[in-house]
Amino acid sequence: SAYLVDYATGEVLYKRNENEKLPIASMVKIMTANLTLEAIERGELSLDDDVTVSENAARMGGSQVFLDANSVHKVGDLLRSVIVASANDSCVALAEHISGSVEGFVNVMNTRAKELGMQNTHFVNCTGLPAPNGYSCAKDCVAMFSALIKHPVFFEYAKVWMEDFKHPSGRTTSISNTNKLVKFYNGCDGGKTGFTNEAKFCLTATAKRNDMRVIAVVIGADSSKNRNAAVSQMFDYAFANFENRVLQKANEPIPNDVEIVGGKQKSVLLTIEKDLTAFAKKNENVDLQVKFDLPSRLKAPLKVGDAVGKAYVVKNGVVVKEEPVIVKEAVDKRSFFDAIKDATKNWGIQAAK
Repeated sequence: SAYLVDYATGEVLYKRNENEKLPIASMVKIMTANLTLEAIERGELSLDDDVTVSENAARMGGSQVFLDANSVHKVGDLLRSVIVASANDSCVALAEHISGSVEGFVNVMNTRAKELGMQNTHFVNCTGLPAPNGYSCAKDCVAMFSALIKHPVFFEYAKVWMEDFKHPSGRTTSISNTNKLVKFYNGCDGGKTGFTNEAKFCLTATAKRNDMRVIAVVIGADSSKNRNAAVSQMFDYAFANFENRVLQKANEPIPNDVEIVGGKQKSVLLTIEKDLTAFAKKNENVDLQVKFDLPSRLKAPLKVGDAVGKAYVVKNGVVVKEEPVIVKEAVDKRSFFDAIKDATKNWGIQAAK
């Protein structure tokens, strides 16, 4: 099965059996990595935290970095080995550290899958090693991968081509990136591979060119070469035929006539945090507009970043995207003394007349 989407808009560019429930092998680790980074984002975990490797983690089969039982590693190093080299032992060590047990972690994986709208997914472990009743689909792989790539650390690790994984004992394990497209496809900066005899060759990957990021998934290819070729062809198709048109740039002032009540100034600078883009076929004559929903007046004080309205992208009369409109420069409250100062200034003007 296969699936290709534009990351910014979620627009589907290609699909084939995208909802079919299939084993996805090590692409399960997309969720393992995502939950690790989400725990870090919530402040429950740090990349520098120490993780003690259990006997259970150390004896994992398949792709691994050969962790020693009772050895201590940083969360960041273990996560890096998962993203670069698909290390099963590191996955289990992280799962046990975060949730106390693999079973507990798998419960969180399934809960998060539901939250992300993954309707055809059921996780039974955190590695993707063959197990009954473990499955996902191409569409769901895009959903969890989209969540993962919100974290910049993912890209930092996903672009590593080859390095040594250092063990506390002094020995090293050479690891290399399982996603060959980061080296051989222009614009590909991250992905997650998978292979088992049951799942065959799988890949979820992303590439970015000219402000357009796409995500492609292939499940069940008959060789590593064909898996990479299929994803590359989907990327080629996307970049040759589609574009993201920037309609309003981030941080640029938005013209407005919002009246400020009780402020030191009578107007306010507004902007958006992210570019307002519209996804369209190249050379397609499409009606694209930006519309703003802003209040007629705002009460001071206003802080930088305060959300005060909405900006919409309207494509052929239909709203396809929205972003919050925020305050670009703070507006302080007008004090009693400011009022007196203004009043005396006005008296001076009147007297001069």
